[in-house]
Amino acid sequence: MGGSRGNYNNPPKTLKQLEQEKENRINHEKFDADLNQYIKEQFQRINSRDVEGINKHLETLKNALEKDIEGFVDLKFGGSVNKSTYSTGISDVDMLVQINNCQLSTAKPNEVLQLFKEQVQKRLPKTDVKIGKLALTVKFASGHEIQLLPSIKTETGYRIPRPGENKWSNTIRPNKFAEKLTNVNKANSNKLVPLIKLMKNINSTLPKHRQLSGYHLESLAIDAFKNPANTPKTYKGMVEHFCRHAERAVLNPITDSTGQSVHVDTYLGNAKSPERQRASNTFKQVLKRMEIANRANSLDAWKEILSGK
Repeated sequence: MGGSRGNYNNPPKTLKQLEQEKENRINHEKFDADLNQYIKEQFQRINSRDVEGINKHLETLKNALEKDIEGFVDLKFGGSVNKSTYSTGISDVDMLVQINNCQLSTAKPNEVLQLFKEQVQKRLPKTDVKIGKLALTVKFASGHEIQLLPSIKTETGYRIPRPGENKWSNTIRPNKFAEKLTNVNKANSNKLVPLIKLMKNINSTLPKHRQLSGYHLESLAIDAFKNPANTPKTYKGMVEHFCRHAERAVLNPITDSTGQSVHVDTYLGNAKSPERQRASNTFKQVLKRMEIANRANSLDAWKEILSGK
């Protein structure tokens, strides 16, 4: 009798219901395939950059900085280009300007930046050149913005300007972070770096007060995918996983492995600060939109999310 009650409570599905379930499954599989292909194409699009044009600008800047300066000045990729997470129009091309055995080695950061600006403007009088808190930003007519960050080379790393103090920092190791990112990227079939670029694009469309730093996004990605055996492999799955992880992870500070500061995200304050709550809510809203788009099998809705609309 128990079996009869079970059949009564769960009557067999009709042929129409089975056909509808099959159709829904096929539609969702097609949606997943189309979305993964679209995200893959976005990865390929934002992954391209004008290497020849950037190198030409860098050579011009190197010649400008070396002129009238005794000793050896060299340029070394230190930002998103070094970490391969540069995205045309989004990331600045950060360059470490190594100062070796010249009169600038004993100068204060502001003095070095002022000299850099004068040297660049002599060579490029019509180019927009500005001194920021830490670096010199040179904006070329091509659209590329190159940030020149002065650094004093030491035996174990580099010393860069300390924010707001006009002093040199403790020794930092920028290559240590780049190596970590490279290793995690390889462990995830080289999909992590393109994912970071996509998230940087989305981040750049947010209001300024809701944007995270590029370094912070990179650190979140490393943490989210450090155990590849437990993370999704599809493009869609990786985007969703990053957002779910970031929603929780932004609530607490992340230790800075380069030694530049204690945490990579000090700009958000202490754990669970209002700024961190706001960042978490941003990811929560994105995830909710993704869930709605998935239920509707809407590729257009996903396109809006990925474009930051």
